[in-house]
This record gives sequence, C-alpha cells and structure tokens, in this order.
Amino acid sequence: MRVALFLTCVNDTLYPDTGRAVVRLLARLGVDVDFPMAQTCCGQAHYNTGYRHETEPLARHYAEVFGEYDAIVTPSGSCAAMVRELYPRLGERASAEGRGDGLTATLAPVIPKTYELTEFLVDVLGVTDVGAWYPHTVTYHPTCHGLRSLGLGDRPRRLLQAVKGLELIELPGADECCGFGGTFSVKNADVSAAMGADKVRNAESTGAEVLCAADNSCLMHLGGTLSRSGSELRPVHIAEILASTEEDPAV
Repeated sequence: MRVALFLTCVNDTLYPDTGRAVVRLLARLGVDVDFPMAQTCCGQAHYNTGYRHETEPLARHYAEVFGEYDAIVTPSGSCAAMVRELYPRLGERASAEGRGDGLTATLAPVIPKTYELTEFLVDVLGVTDVGAWYPHTVTYHPTCHGLRSLGLGDRPRRLLQAVKGLELIELPGADECCGFGGTFSVKNADVSAAMGADKVRNAESTGAEVLCAADNSCLMHLGGTLSRSGSELRPVHIAEILASTEEDPAV
C-alpha cells in the first residue's frame, strides 16, 4: 500500500513536529510513508472565506499530487473534512455553473482515500494499541470537524486509552466548539475568545497536564489562551502522544 502524508499548511508552517511524529508512528507500525514535495494548501481557507472559484485550482492540484497513492493520511480533521465533505460540493457547483471541466471526475479518486490520522490507524491498519508510552494525565478535545464532519467518534479516545502510562480524564463540555473556526476567530474575535476561554476553563477543571486534540488549528487557538493566562496546561497533538515511546519520549 502506497501511503502519502498530507501535512497541511498550519502544520508545515507552525507545527512540523506533528508531521515528524506521524512519520515515526506509522514507520513503527510498518507503514512506509511518502511526502510529496509538490503538495500545497487544500483550499479550505479560501473556500471558507467565500473564494470558491479560487479554491478549484488548489483542489485540482491536490488530486494531481496525491492521485497515485492508495491512502492519504493527514493529522488534521479540518483538512480531511475539506477533501471529503467539501470537494464533492465544489465539483457539483462548478458543474452546475457550466465550469466543471471534469472537476468532479478529477477529485473523485482522492476523496475516499483521504484519512484523518486516527481513522487510518483504527479503520485501515486495524490498531488501537500503537505501542505508545506517555506518563501524563490527558484530557481530549474532539474538534468540530472531527466530531461532526468526519464522525471520528471514539477512535481518538480508544487510541489514547491504550497508551501506557496515560490517564485520560473526561473533558466537561467536550462537544462544544473551542471558538477557532478558521477565519471565524478573525471576523468574530470577541466571540471566539470567549468560547476559547470557556473551553480552557473546562480543560483546567480536569486537573490534567495535557490538553490533546487531533487538529493543531484548534490547539493553536487554545494554546494562545492558555499562554496568556499563564496556565501550566500544555496543548499537544494526538500524533505526538501516539508517537511517544520510552526510548523516544515526547517533550
């Protein structure tokens, strides 16, 4: 099986350690991962801001770059949701406007092959115990795209519960949005900040050392709130936890 890592813009620019963690984790599970250097943005930021036409070339490029692979793995629920949920709409709208030029057919092969990391581990590889070791208390925030768009369900929790040394603590109001929402946090900064403060307050109430999620965009938003308040609670992507072992512990 040929597997490609789709790192995403946020991780490539700000959280490259998450990408390295995905590669270490999958290599430990016997998966050889390619990193196509031609990959760029999936177009989510453009689409969500209303630039639908400008998104189409990015979607075509995604299909060209990743089309030859059997599976495309990304440590981002929001970008996986962009491909799986919004690429079909992109093609349909373009066709309805007479501008399709085969966009639906171009995108169709990559849509079902794009997996968020925890989906790939549980559904494709069939594993929940990945051999990780992480001796910390952790609370898990299920992000909106993972929870509602992808339907990740209990996959991330099952993976975390199998990590040796990890104590998973239930997060109050877990299904509530953290307030990031991409450009929502820019256009509606006050509301976004208030929602983030509520989420952080709930996370801190657990007494956990680590706030975990499967999307660094949400962790970036919450991490900023935590940093400004001087909190000792640390935001950590689930990939970095799952990649951690006694020999190669996460920082």
